[in-house]
Amino acid sequence: MAERSSTGLLTMMLEPTPALAMTLPAEVREKLAELELELSEGDITQKGYEKKRGKLLAPYIPQIQGVDPSLQIDNRIQASSQVALQGSKSNKSRAANTRDERFRSDLHTEAVQAALAKYKERKMPMPSKRRSVLVQSSVEACTPPDTSSASEDEGSLRRQGRLTTSTPYQGHSHPAVEHWFNRVIQGSSTSSSASSTSSHPGGRSVTTTNTTAHAALNVNAAATALADLMAHTQLDNHSAPPDVTGLSERSSHHAERPHVASVRGVSRGFNHHTSVMETADGVPVNSRVSNKIQQLLNTLKRPKRPPLREFFVDDFEELLDVQQPDPNQPKPEGQQMCPLEGEPLGVVTNWPPSLPAALQRWGTTQPKSPCLTALDNAGKPVYTLTYGKLWTRSQKLAYTLLNKLSSRNEPLLVPGDRVALVFPNNDPVMFMVAFYGCLLAELVPVPIEVPLTRKDAGSQQIGFLLGSCGVTLALTTDACQKGLPKAQTGEVATFKGWPRLLWFVTDGKHVVKPPKDWHPPIREASNDIAYIEYKTSKEGSTMGITVSHSAMLAHCHALTQACGYTEGETITNVLDFKREAGLWHGVLTSVMNRMHVISIPYSLMKVNPLSWIMKVHTYKARVAVVKSRDMHWSLLAQRDQRDISLSSLRMLIVADGANPWSISSCDAFLNVFQSRGLRPEVICPCASSSEAMTVAIRRPPEMGVPPPGKAVLSMGGLSHGVIRVDTEEKLSVLTVQDVGQVMPGALVCVVRAEGIPYLCQTDEVGEICVSSGSTGVAYYGLPGMTKNIFETVPVTPSGIPISGRPFTRTSLLGFVGPDSLVFVVGKMDGLMVVSGRRHNADDVVATALAVEPMKFVYRGRIAVFSVSVLHDERIVVVAEQRPDASEEDSFQWMSRVLQAIDSIHQVGVYCLALVPANTLPKAPLGGIHISETKQRFLEGALHPCNVLMCPHTCVTNLPKPRQKQPEVGPASMIVGNLVAGKRIAQACGRDLGQLEDNDQARKFLYIQDVLQWRAQATPDHPLFLVLNAKGTVSSSASCLQLHKRAERVAAALMGRLNTGDHVALVYPPGIDLIATFYGCLYAGCVPVTVRPPHPQNLATTLPTVKMIVEVSKSVCILTTQAITKLLKSKEAAAAVDIKSWPTVLDTDDLPRKKSPQMYKPPTPEMLAYLDFSVSTTGILAGVKMSHAATSALCRSIKLQCELYPSRQIAICLDPYCGLGFALWCLCSVYSGHQSILVPPLELESNASLWLAAVSQYKVRVTFCSYSVMEMCTKGLGSQTEALRLRNVNLSCVRTCMVVAEERPRIALTQSFSKIFKDLGLSPRAVSTTFGCRVNVAICLQPNRLGKLAEQGTAGPDPTTVFVDMRALRHDRVRLVERGSPHSLPLMESGKILPGVKVIIANTETKGPLGDSHLGEIWVSSPHNATGYYTVYGEEALHADHFNTKLSFGDTQTVWARTGYLGFLRRTELTDASGERHDALYVVGSLDETLELRGMRYHPIDIETSVIRSHKSIAECAVFTWTNLLVVVVELEGSEQEALDLVALVTNVVLEEHYLIVGVVVVVDPGVIPINSRGEKQRMHLRDGFLADQLDPIYVAYNM
Repeated sequence: MAERSSTGLLTMMLEPTPALAMTLPAEVREKLAELELELSEGDITQKGYEKKRGKLLAPYIPQIQGVDPSLQIDNRIQASSQVALQGSKSNKSRAANTRDERFRSDLHTEAVQAALAKYKERKMPMPSKRRSVLVQSSVEACTPPDTSSASEDEGSLRRQGRLTTSTPYQGHSHPAVEHWFNRVIQGSSTSSSASSTSSHPGGRSVTTTNTTAHAALNVNAAATALADLMAHTQLDNHSAPPDVTGLSERSSHHAERPHVASVRGVSRGFNHHTSVMETADGVPVNSRVSNKIQQLLNTLKRPKRPPLREFFVDDFEELLDVQQPDPNQPKPEGQQMCPLEGEPLGVVTNWPPSLPAALQRWGTTQPKSPCLTALDNAGKPVYTLTYGKLWTRSQKLAYTLLNKLSSRNEPLLVPGDRVALVFPNNDPVMFMVAFYGCLLAELVPVPIEVPLTRKDAGSQQIGFLLGSCGVTLALTTDACQKGLPKAQTGEVATFKGWPRLLWFVTDGKHVVKPPKDWHPPIREASNDIAYIEYKTSKEGSTMGITVSHSAMLAHCHALTQACGYTEGETITNVLDFKREAGLWHGVLTSVMNRMHVISIPYSLMKVNPLSWIMKVHTYKARVAVVKSRDMHWSLLAQRDQRDISLSSLRMLIVADGANPWSISSCDAFLNVFQSRGLRPEVICPCASSSEAMTVAIRRPPEMGVPPPGKAVLSMGGLSHGVIRVDTEEKLSVLTVQDVGQVMPGALVCVVRAEGIPYLCQTDEVGEICVSSGSTGVAYYGLPGMTKNIFETVPVTPSGIPISGRPFTRTSLLGFVGPDSLVFVVGKMDGLMVVSGRRHNADDVVATALAVEPMKFVYRGRIAVFSVSVLHDERIVVVAEQRPDASEEDSFQWMSRVLQAIDSIHQVGVYCLALVPANTLPKAPLGGIHISETKQRFLEGALHPCNVLMCPHTCVTNLPKPRQKQPEVGPASMIVGNLVAGKRIAQACGRDLGQLEDNDQARKFLYIQDVLQWRAQATPDHPLFLVLNAKGTVSSSASCLQLHKRAERVAAALMGRLNTGDHVALVYPPGIDLIATFYGCLYAGCVPVTVRPPHPQNLATTLPTVKMIVEVSKSVCILTTQAITKLLKSKEAAAAVDIKSWPTVLDTDDLPRKKSPQMYKPPTPEMLAYLDFSVSTTGILAGVKMSHAATSALCRSIKLQCELYPSRQIAICLDPYCGLGFALWCLCSVYSGHQSILVPPLELESNASLWLAAVSQYKVRVTFCSYSVMEMCTKGLGSQTEALRLRNVNLSCVRTCMVVAEERPRIALTQSFSKIFKDLGLSPRAVSTTFGCRVNVAICLQPNRLGKLAEQGTAGPDPTTVFVDMRALRHDRVRLVERGSPHSLPLMESGKILPGVKVIIANTETKGPLGDSHLGEIWVSSPHNATGYYTVYGEEALHADHFNTKLSFGDTQTVWARTGYLGFLRRTELTDASGERHDALYVVGSLDETLELRGMRYHPIDIETSVIRSHKSIAECAVFTWTNLLVVVVELEGSEQEALDLVALVTNVVLEEHYLIVGVVVVVDPGVIPINSRGEKQRMHLRDGFLADQLDPIYVAYNM
């Protein structure tokens, strides 16, 4: 019960319910109060307290039980004020942390509870977090939040307040107190504290109303009855909270990372139990992840928001939803308001002509009169400054500043210069002397905060202000100067963004006495600048507001009149004396009226929150200037002082009375202190802003003003900007108090907050504007903004200005109520406009705080702001979590906050984040620095420990999902293309028939015959060199050597195997692989090259080997001795069934035996070899290559790359499949050129191996893969200088081709070119190739430099185009300019090979498409593969891949479908034959695309956006699962950053792709599986995620 106790309930415990209060006699109540006092002061233990209490209550229990609980609640609402009064009489304390008092309104709390009750509790999946992230660093775990961070208006007071909520009704003590607390409470033995609400471990089960359950829990019967009563009332209030405990975090039993198998679908053969969910591909899914996702889906299925409104959909791209105003929304109906005039400024006889004149008068005529008393942290008066002292010390300082400071014999300062005042908050005396010293010297003081560290929140902005004001000198005290951070020279360090300053200490020994004949000029108040007050805007920028001498004087005059100040009064000031009300009342107006100010420093308030009340009592102060926070704090400690009296107060000025939630602080304060002589009518809220100064203030009672007003307004009405007094809907209301009447001599009106300043109607909320002589004049140095704010001209609806004088905007939102009282309902700074409705940050904070007592987050440490995502404001709530709050508790609190805000404000929260205690940036006097918090949120530097994002519920302006248009018929398609002047998109390489080359190899039909011929013709010609990691040749082979080794293999096979048998070759990259390949062909067997298993990672790599061997139906494995051992090892047995391997032949020591005779295939159409590879979607596909296709492939590459025996090429590729295999094993034998083979694996130990080899052998053509290129850019990026010293020179390279089966990675190729330009690499050398399963080489792009270009054979340079990413989603290609929004650069994939024809076909209709249309690339060529041998996993889908015909147009040609989307574009360039060059652009694999919202997305585009969003994201992969977009990011950085990524990833994907991310998974670097070509295996990742094998750092489920 305690655990769940709502604050509504809490008030009942604090102030006994009427029923209970009536039942207990006064003396019992008195004794109870004494008991509580004893407990709170540590004079009695918890146990003793409960025993005594039980005794006291025992006689009254039957009466209590008879009370009808429902009755109590109603009573409580009506009688809350009387109840509170009774409570105050018995001296009861408030619970220190029921909730921030400023945000306490019983009605509101109740509304929140009722709202939560109405909710059918929706189950939300809880995020999973790795254990190490849960454990915050030890320091954080045990330091309490720095109390100085207590927000301006809140109380994280470390005081001894008795905590009433620790429910003594349950007979166990309170073990869950923060463990650090006892250190803070000096020697206290109690286990309750002012800052922790109880969270009993046993408290969970108490939500039951069953009395026996309670009896078991409780020690005495009295408590049982009370608890029972509480439980009743509680349960009427709201239903059980969502149970998220079923989803506890993962246990940490993983010793090492489970690896992801490299082929999908392995589980096909098993019979799954029905309860195991399967993914679409039949992979069993661990239930935990899936349950969460299922839960998320269920949550999302429920209709949450009103259906989306109409959209405008243009034919060409998605448009965002246009917010249509709701026709039923309330509209203002009142008359147009009339500007409101304050009473005229009275004429005072001897009123001084300026403030310095007043100082001079009092300083000379009343020198002994006290001006200011400063207190130390113990509350003792340290020093009283008299008017005489202030006058003489200010004169000394003025004289010194003007005459004794010089630079280069020029005076440093001249009148009118700006000077910074840097004084700590506990030294008002020095500040006052400095301020008046500047005024006397006619210098302009700029008071700022003391910069504590170089990284202070907002300090940089202050520096910007000082720079723009041209400040060169800072005044400070000796103590403060010593405490500032110093540079090595011993001078004060220059803070980030600050100008160079001279620091001048104003203490006595540094100032000189002016000569007798020097007098400061005392002039009449003019329009020159008197001082500059700083102000921080909503965005975090700091502006300086200039106040003229005349405005300063007029404001003092107006305040004197409004507050009825008289000469010699005593005033207690708790506010910051550097700015706003603290400065106006405590430094300026006080001197005007020779008043005595008692200045209470913030540091004293933290130690003793009662100090100000005690000082009012001691000094019989007539006026006190406070904030609601100070009133709230004093409530927590008021029982410590029984004998104080507030009867001397005639005015208690509440400076933040304009905050809508100050009303509850005022009420609560009055309830408690009315018995101490506080009269209700002396509480005077006021409204002010830095720009307009005081706008309105409630007058003291002696002025005969109308009684104060209260308004209960409908929150819904306010969100539409209209005032509706709420009647029927009790849930969402805002109760506000008036801030009194307009200031004397001022004219006030209310105008529309946005756009033209039209006057509002009487029932409309707008921005209050003031026209008077006592407002600020300008923002220093910002004429544009000044015009907007200080020179507004309000107009009537017909556009006529209402007055000749300009108005100042106050940034207060409000209206004028009855009796000409001003009401304020919010501030422009806290205004959040979400889909056209206005919400106030303070109101949202209040709702969050009302959810339940602050067990999980620190009170007042909550920031609410909005960020702009996808063209609308989105609300973000950030709170500091207590170190002892558990994961579940916090998550539950978060989900309830979301529901409460949703119910009460009818607005969704976009992101709710909890950060560790004490980590939010602080404002100068406590409080949270909102703009800095927002900045950190957007930069990903908040480091939250819990995040809940709700984009699904908030984002309602997504573009309409795309509806597929009915397809156009074939005929109209062709006609349309002709009419549009578009040609059908097709292209071809050069015609093989016309290319007469001196190609000897063409005579041979079979590649093995070419090898035999070369072995005879050029036996010693070197074909292959293999390099090791050191860069030396580890093995080589000439034509004859290769032939001989192949013969030996053939001899070994012929006795054992039959013709046509399949043989698996499992070799590391090297000559063995090539020799055994030809050996198989000699013996008539079909070779299948297989990458060997990785000895360190058998568990994942061996099953793939086994699978290929089985699927290819290999009857024998040829391999090395080492791998033979590995295949049969104990470790292998753990991964696969080693008994089922076919025959394994070790080819290391074969006898030198010649095979009887070579096998001659009967026809070139026969199968030559099988090429197996795992696609990026995790499908294992083997294609059949015939002898004819093999020879055609070699010939095409030879022609395209101009290969002949005298050339050398370097190859750094894996030799197992695709073009890599062809270049490694086939091309050298066919063309006779020498291949320098660099195994990519060797680059891991020597990154420069490949480039060094290219340089050493002066290679002109080289091939690599993207992973090799990445290794070079990452590994050698910073070492180009060292490589140059080792004479690595790449100027020899004509062409460096990247072998790939994907869209060209333009960023990588460009950075590679840029980095190695220093080593002579030509920027035009790097180009890409394209191949796929159906045809391993479609495009190769040799460059046309040097000899090639002279022969005119090579094509033009690769071209890059920019396409619109939004059009691509609709399968359209729209070319845009570089740098335009949503543009995506695409690089041509290479020149089409000789003999290859390409066409672009519509994926649905199979018809041809026009130029620059996106469709599937189809290819026809003699070296197409002849078909799939097997496609493991998806056989049916691929039946037509190799022999498809167009549905219209040329219906004869047989095409193979590549499975890739792309387009052809005819360029202006011409190739050698004078033909226009057709460029082929590959956009991405069809299998990989994500179909979301009717549009087609390419994962790489989303991933690129995500990687850009935060510096710590090393890699990213996305996939979908049941229509949810899952984003996996690798975090390179500390785990504390993990949760920062959630919001950034969600934001960027929304902004750039109009998609809502469903799940964000943060993992360690290296978790995203990558295949040998450097491509991401997204489907493996998906299976790993669903099987819960990724060991994620954090998984966030977006709501």
